[in-house]
Amino acid sequence: MKTMATFVDCVHSYLWGWPTLVFLVGTHIYMTFKTGFIQKKTFLGIKLSLKHDHDAEGDISSFGSLATALSATIGTGSIIGVSTAIVLGGPGAVFWIILVGILGIATKYAESLIAVKYRIKTEKGTILGGAMYALEYGLKMKWLGILFAFFGCMASFGIGSTVQPNAIATVLNKSMCVPFWVSAVIISILVAFVIIGGIKYISKICTKLVPFMSVFYMIGCLALLIKNVNYIVPAICEIINSAFHPRAISSGFVATTVMAAARFGIARGLFSNESGMGSAAIAAAAAKTRNPFRQALISSTGTFYTVVVCAMTGVVMVSGVLVNSGTIDANNIDGAMLTSIVFGQLGYIGTMVLIIALILFAFTTTIGWAYYGECCVEYLFGRKAKIPYKIIYIIMAFMGAVISLNIVWSLADIFNILMALPNLIAILLLGTFVANETRYYSSSDNINLYEVGSDCKTINTSSNC
Repeated sequence: MKTMATFVDCVHSYLWGWPTLVFLVGTHIYMTFKTGFIQKKTFLGIKLSLKHDHDAEGDISSFGSLATALSATIGTGSIIGVSTAIVLGGPGAVFWIILVGILGIATKYAESLIAVKYRIKTEKGTILGGAMYALEYGLKMKWLGILFAFFGCMASFGIGSTVQPNAIATVLNKSMCVPFWVSAVIISILVAFVIIGGIKYISKICTKLVPFMSVFYMIGCLALLIKNVNYIVPAICEIINSAFHPRAISSGFVATTVMAAARFGIARGLFSNESGMGSAAIAAAAAKTRNPFRQALISSTGTFYTVVVCAMTGVVMVSGVLVNSGTIDANNIDGAMLTSIVFGQLGYIGTMVLIIALILFAFTTTIGWAYYGECCVEYLFGRKAKIPYKIIYIIMAFMGAVISLNIVWSLADIFNILMALPNLIAILLLGTFVANETRYYSSSDNINLYEVGSDCKTINTSSNC
């Protein structure tokens, strides 16, 4: 096991090294220019997400699709992950998280557009889409679509059905002394109850939970900012200055370099908003929408929301460190400890807010990724494989809550980046198509937003390999 752990850590460090980070950020920048800075239409996307397109083809509403994608995106990484980036890279990491997120809106838009454009209708009438179908039907690269689906399926067992239940069980055990096996039983039952119903039921649950948990967490953050109001401006200055200037050990922060702040900030930003990973595009393809452009705008707002949550977390954490600069030992603390200390400033209420937020964030991520994995499995093995996959997923959720996951965390990161690579290839090779679609639908003051796009291709999905 020690040898395996060393090997996994080595692969993880290599895959999440600078070449991959540059590739991802480069794609963000390229698509930002290619789409004519599509970020400027973010608020139009928010407006459209609140309007139902009842007559359009799809399985769930546009907002349901967005909520499902957000359920899998806004997870524990938006809280603990941001704190970890601050611990390892200093407050400057928050700046890079925000910047990467803003640029990533263009990539999320592009991957969602091609997912809707090349989505298919099964013989049962359900809608499926994602990078695997864009690679097969848009680029005639089925072999790469199979790789994406395989990595996506494996990633669902990592980031979805194991590490998230483990996070829930750990929180409950430390805060309320709930035995791990009790948490495992409850989690597996709840997960089974939701995912057996398929995307329509998952979407229904997510449209209720995601807005609630997001607002609930943001209220907790606002309460902390009000308590530390005198430290908000110094915290923002600390974030900006540390992003471009090496730090000395002061104010409770560990000494960091500009490169460290950029590396950990970029890596955490890419992981937290999932832009370029191709996961959210799978949910986008199931939406009721008249054309790819409309849903792509809506889906891209998911990255915007994630940036807001991460930015709020970052300012809260940095201001909290400044308040407690005399008591926090930056050299002997991790992300989870930092988060607990900062929210602990609100006493018992702050601790409960953090616990509830972490549980809800982790649970919604679990059910969101169940749908992603289900779509990948159906692409690989056909509709008949969906039930066995769900059974295994539920079992893994139980196991994830009761076993140690030191290696699984690294494996989850590895499969996440591996599924991102085929998706990024699809985005880049179809970049000109994305640009042309954007120009067409953006013309005439958005009149074309409501035009009906191309129909879904109907195929038999009994087996796609």
